[in-house]
Amino acid sequence: MSHPMNRATPSRLRHIVTLTATLAATALLSLAAHAQSVEGEVKRIDPDSGKVTLKHGEIKNLDMPAMQMSFRVADPAWLKTLQVGDKVKFDAAKVNGQFTITAITVAK
Repeated sequence: MSHPMNRATPSRLRHIVTLTATLAATALLSLAAHAQSVEGEVKRIDPDSGKVTLKHGEIKNLDMPAMQMSFRVADPAWLKTLQVGDKVKFDAAKVNGQFTITAITVAK
């Protein structure tokens, strides 16, 4: 027989869902607060691997100097909006141990 405190009551479930949503939102805001928009140029697009190669300026939040490198993208659909040679502004973070583009826009 389970202990009465371990029962999943509707009130307890709502509390858990609210707490989980709050923690997720806090994590995203924290990630966004540390991200810094960086200018770059698209050098290669690899939709099969979900990556884009950028020649970019310094990325301070990642302690990374200016260079050219490949990044995973948070949303593979973004790769369809890019072309080699595009000038972009992007945010990057280390997500699950991989350098990942968390936002990207083509510069006007």
